[in-house]
Order: sequence, then C-alpha cells, then structure tokens
Amino acid sequence: MAPAGSFLSNRPDALAEAYHWFYGSNGGGNGEVAREILKTLIEKLQTAVFINIETLAPPIVVPNPYEAALKQLDIAAQKLNLDPGIHEILKHPMRAFIVNIPVVMDDGSVRVFTGYRVQYNDALGPTKGGIRYHPDLTLDEVTALAAWMTWKTAVTGLPLGGGKGGIRCNPKEMSKAELERLTRGYARAISKFIGPFTDVPAPDVYTTSEMMAWIMDEYSEIVGYPVFGVVTGKPVNVGGSLGRNEATSRGVMYTVVEAAKHLGINLKGATVAVQGYGNVGYHAARLLHEIGCKIIAVSDSKGGIYNPQGLDPVKVLEHKDKTGSVVDYPGSQLITNEQLLEMECDILVPAALENQITEKNAPNIKAKIVAEGANGPVTPEADEILYKKGIFVIPDILANSGGVIVSYFEQVQNQMNYYWTEEEVRAKLKDTITKAFNDVLKMSTQHNVNMRTAAYMLAVKRVADAMMARKGKAVSPIVPS
Repeated sequence: MAPAGSFLSNRPDALAEAYHWFYGSNGGGNGEVAREILKTLIEKLQTAVFINIETLAPPIVVPNPYEAALKQLDIAAQKLNLDPGIHEILKHPMRAFIVNIPVVMDDGSVRVFTGYRVQYNDALGPTKGGIRYHPDLTLDEVTALAAWMTWKTAVTGLPLGGGKGGIRCNPKEMSKAELERLTRGYARAISKFIGPFTDVPAPDVYTTSEMMAWIMDEYSEIVGYPVFGVVTGKPVNVGGSLGRNEATSRGVMYTVVEAAKHLGINLKGATVAVQGYGNVGYHAARLLHEIGCKIIAVSDSKGGIYNPQGLDPVKVLEHKDKTGSVVDYPGSQLITNEQLLEMECDILVPAALENQITEKNAPNIKAKIVAEGANGPVTPEADEILYKKGIFVIPDILANSGGVIVSYFEQVQNQMNYYWTEEEVRAKLKDTITKAFNDVLKMSTQHNVNMRTAAYMLAVKRVADAMMARKGKAVSPIVPS
C-alpha cells in the first residue's frame, strides 16, 4: 500500500471521494458522531500541505556513544591480550538504574521525569561520576560516560570505579524551585544505591555545587545524620574542597608541562590557542599564561579572537562578562573556531565540544601539543592522522582528569573531617596527575602506541588486575562442573 502522504499528493480528489463514500453512500450507517469526526478531519486535511514522504531525506544517524566506548575497550583489550572472560565482563555495566521522579511544577501541574544512574565497575573502589541534566539524555549515553569514568579514575591511579547519572530534562526551561524539587526527588529515588563507600555523584553538565548541597542535605535527612561525603563538588562551607573550581584546568596545565618536557619545548613564550572560554578554557588559558606561555587566540560559541602579541586571559574574561562574548576584544582580530584550530601554535587546547578535530581538518592542524580539555574533541580517525603527523595528543581521560582527582580529595577530606589548604590540594594534584602522565608515557613507549591507546591500555589493565586479584581466574563464583 502506498503511504498516505504519497496517495493524497498524487490524487487531489481523494478527500472528496472519501467524504462522499462515508458521508453520502453509507446512508448514516456509521452514526452521526463518526461522520462528524471524519468531516472535521477532512476539513483540517484540506488546509494542510501534503508531502510525498517517499521523497524525504533519510534520517540523520547519531553515533551511539556506548558503541564508541566499547570500541575503545576492544582496542585496549586486543593490545593487552586481555583474558576473554574479563573482556566480556567489562563490556557491560555492573548495574544500571532507571527512576521516575514526579515533580510539582510552579503552575501546580505534575510532571514525571526520567532519571538514570549507572555504576559501571567497582573493582578498584566505590563508583564515581557526575550527574547531568539534559533534554536528550539517554541510558546509552550515561552508560558510555560511566565506562569512561571507570577508565579515567583507573588511569590516574585513584582507588575508585566509574559511574554516571542524570535526568532527562531541560533545566533552561525550569525555575530554581522546580530544579530543587527535581534534584531532591532524584536524590530520594537513588538514595538506596549511593553513599560515601558505594557510589559518589558530582556535578556535570547543567548541574551545580548548589545542587550537590541539595542532594547531600536530602540524603542526610533520609539516613538521619549529616553525610558530607555522599557527593563531591559541594560548596566549601558544606564540605567542599578548596581548589575544585579550577582543578580540571590545573590538570590540563600540569600535563602540558610534562608533555613540553618530553618534547623539549620551552614554555616561556610558547604560543597557545584555546577553543572554548568557559570554566575549563578560561582557567587553562590563565594558568598557562601564568607559567610564561603566550595566549595568542581564544574563542567561544560566537567566534574567536587572535593577537600574535598575546592576550591577557583575565581581561578577556572581563570583556566576555560585559559583552557576552570574547568577540570584539580591543586590539584583537576576529577569527572563526575553525581558524583557531588550524592556526600555527605550539599548544592547542580544545576545551569546548566533542568532535572538533576530525579527519577533515586534522591534516591542517599545526600545533605541537593538543591537550584535550573537553571530552572527546578529537575523533578516532583524526587521532590516527595527528599521530602520524607527529603531533603529541594528551587524551581527555588524562588531560582533564584534574576534576575527578580533586573530587577524590574532597571525599578523603570529608571522611577524615580534616580539610587541606589550597596549596596542599594543588601539590597533591600535581603529584597525582604527573605520575599518571608518566605512567601513560611509559606504556606508550613500551608498546609503540599513541597516548590515547596507552591510557586505555593502562586503565583497562589496572581494572582487570583488580578483578583478577579479587575473584581469581573464576570470575563468576559459580564454576561449571
């Protein structure tokens, strides 16, 4: 049978014939109500624009992030000659929860939101990972993010596993009161599955330190006593850690320093381009500027600016706060994000969105070091091109791991009920991420692979070794006879 749209567009008299057949020739056998319904429907259809659906373009296929995560696991497993049983287990999350959260909206109506929490693997310790609010959030996306958190905590040597959570909602369309009711409802829904020694959430996309305080408060009300360590990324006055706000960017800076040492690049006067001028991009630019680098270009979603003599990151931020963008900063030239990525520079920090460097523009990248401040800014195809060009890529699970490292420090401080100075936090972060960088570099050299593959190999090996140590060869407690 031809699609309805095609039939109606090819036969403009079809509506009249249908009406005559039903309303006239049937002699009222189908009842007045049915005739009125059809009459109304036909009147509406007569004013509609009919499209031949056979001529529509095929739907856009969105890559499944979970499939990408599994592909990365498979590559590492193959390089490691990983035990097939361990490999199979690591393809699946340990547990995943779907919760429904009813919320009374400001207008008195009730909406039910879908929330997720995935605990991917806890071989190395309690699972750890953020909570994101997004209207297009899916379970596959959360599962992929939980897998990546597993590798991120492992590669940095933290005694943690990987988890992730979130709610399918549009926070931009909700009031603060609605967001608080939603967040507290989510906390109640997952309260049986989280805890300081089980699974510790944190902020992520469109969630804040204030929301973490709400979750901590709600969880504490449920158990009957204050539990500061149930989440991280909290405000400092309710158990948060000093240094957390800039931790991700400080980690980027420390890894760039190590990469420069390895490559023999003098950072005094080294040129830097930063794509994205949010929290991570701004602090990365500021910190690299403080150690002597020259920031020659930065950008945001509205465009970029370039000055070969150098930009002052703090003054650029002041301009952005006043105008809403870095664009039109005094003394700078307007450039596009694409031009920023391809410009001559020593260090490129993509700190905006995923898939910014692809197989199309990778041949034009001229930086000596690419430090991934964002998650997934370089596609797998581009990664291979950059590696062959001799460009040193610091992968996201290493470069931007400063945030989760300091989140772990927050957990430790909460458990001790003793808090470190900001200088102590910075020193411990530097030690941790520097060791992680050199561990990955050693793996890269030994196996003649790029830094990303080496990072995944190291992370997967650490998780697999922990699983074997805990359960032995018989991963399942039930051994077939």
